[in-house]
Amino acid sequence: MTTRVSVAPDLLSWAVERAGWDEETADRRAPHLGAWISGHQPTLKQLEKFASDTHTPLGLLFLDVPPVEQLPIPDMRTIGNAQIGRPSADLLDTIYLCQDRQEWYRGNALAHGHMALEFVGSASTADVPGMVAERIRKLIGFEVKDRAAFSNWEDALRRLVDKIEQLGVLVMISGIVGSNTHRVLHPEEFRGFALSDPIAPLVFVNGADTKAAQIFTMVHELAHLFLGESALSDAAMKARDGHEAEVWCNRVAAEVLVPQASLRGEYRGEPGTEELARLAARYRVSSLVVLKQLFAAALIDWELFQQRYDQELVRIMAKMEERKAQSQGGNYYFTQPLRLSRQFARAVIASTFEGSTGYRDAYRLLGTKKYETFRNLAAELGVS
Repeated sequence: MTTRVSVAPDLLSWAVERAGWDEETADRRAPHLGAWISGHQPTLKQLEKFASDTHTPLGLLFLDVPPVEQLPIPDMRTIGNAQIGRPSADLLDTIYLCQDRQEWYRGNALAHGHMALEFVGSASTADVPGMVAERIRKLIGFEVKDRAAFSNWEDALRRLVDKIEQLGVLVMISGIVGSNTHRVLHPEEFRGFALSDPIAPLVFVNGADTKAAQIFTMVHELAHLFLGESALSDAAMKARDGHEAEVWCNRVAAEVLVPQASLRGEYRGEPGTEELARLAARYRVSSLVVLKQLFAAALIDWELFQQRYDQELVRIMAKMEERKAQSQGGNYYFTQPLRLSRQFARAVIASTFEGSTGYRDAYRLLGTKKYETFRNLAAELGVS
């Protein structure tokens, strides 16, 4: 006899919403959902599959009412001045995964005698953003004069990752949950987060966002580390209001990338496409960051800023879609170290070869399943 289990209809609806399924997805992936909600109980096997598909811990589906899941870090995201609601399973799992990796790295770093990083928690929102930005530029070697070595702002993004990791920060850029290409992260929900720690600070950037936004988010999250705080961010360049710390980090990030003092001397008086392209090339950033700083420096007004920003965003998104259409797919051994943080991946692999970390734990931390993949990743990162 087939064993059926009793599940509160609200729990089923909650799991679907938590997974971010629309009606079409729910019909396709859980065709019996309507019947279950109406009172026809699922079998245990059906419920287990439903839990797996919605990325819901099975035990939660046996509660009487849906649980209220709290984010494990402060939520700085806002729409207008209102805080955003329930976090998705993808967001929660991404934060938990990064916390797991950070905990491992912290233990490994302490075992190797690493000391606390002085810059973590060295600033406050009472500090002038431009002064903190100057400190950051000097610390990571990202002065305007240094940027001629980068071929464009996309190259600057890749090089900036390395520079920030050299400070001791784990930088992870990924558009998916772990290694699951079917679980795509949505920039509409979040753009990045920072996990502050004096030994193992971590920055996560949503890689599903535009490259233009990623470089800004990365520096924005670095600013949160200077405040010594963990935070989930939307890091919206167009935002004027929000949490005090979020607005402050936005100002710091923009000033790191495009110093206003320099911009005032460079700007030729009209934010047309050619001028924005010239300034973007000069500072090796996107035209959106240039526009943000033109407004911040009172070189253009809010109305013109909004108009040109929206136009540039449409152009950048069209270009992004064109590149996606032409793409033949990424190279796993190129993208995975960026998703993991090269510094983190090297540490895990070296610890495994030394015998301090077991292969099973290493595979879990790196999101791999096969020894061959592990060895190839080690070769890509130059760890032997």
